[in-house]
Amino acid sequence: MTDAKVLIEIDARIAAIRETMQRLTEQASSASGAASEGRLADRMADLEQQLETLQNERAALS
Repeated sequence: MTDAKVLIEIDARIAAIRETMQRLTEQASSASGAASEGRLADRMADLEQQLETLQNERAALS
């Protein structure tokens, strides 16, 4: 795959993760209970790690 195609794929994945993070943020504001908040926090931490990994991959290709 060419670098341009890889960058497009990474950008799409970054956008999808950011959208998911936005939805989770909205859900967190309406969530009640420690269990719900804990699951959302865990999911958000996972997404932040994925986002950081993709951003590093993208930076390495740029």
